[in-house]
Amino acid sequence: MRIEMMPIGRVEASRTEAKDDYWGGSESRIVLDERFGPEALAGIEEFSHAEVIFHFDRVDAGKIVTGAWHPRGNPEWPAVGIFAQRKKERPNRIGSTVCRIMRREGRTLVVAELDAIDGTPVLDIKPVMSGFLPRGEIREPAWSRELMAEYWKTR
Repeated sequence: MRIEMMPIGRVEASRTEAKDDYWGGSESRIVLDERFGPEALAGIEEFSHAEVIFHFDRVDAGKIVTGAWHPRGNPEWPAVGIFAQRKKERPNRIGSTVCRIMRREGRTLVVAELDAIDGTPVLDIKPVMSGFLPRGEIREPAWSRELMAEYWKTR
């Protein structure tokens, strides 16, 4: 089976390189493709957060990981499968982030703390609804909390 997608828009951001940390405080614009009118975003500003699904288009296909890997190459952390981490070198190079909605301006959605770089193709935007959030406790290994320690900090 083959799946084809067209981006719904692109990210406009000050960051042009995908670095691992210090995404906190960043503001980005998601500009919808011209095939969408402003009504495609109607009502989104009533939500506090949106999940943005995007494509890691600048990840070299030759660097895709399909097995286990030490997150960030850190041998102190266990080698875990690609589906047990959020590495950008994923088989389909798909990323997703829950970010804060700041405002909408016509066909543009302004968000805070989207960890996608300038020019990144956006595949979809979904409002965050409490009914879709995890039910019950969230469990994660200690290495993942260590990995995220600097991720959302500001510089």
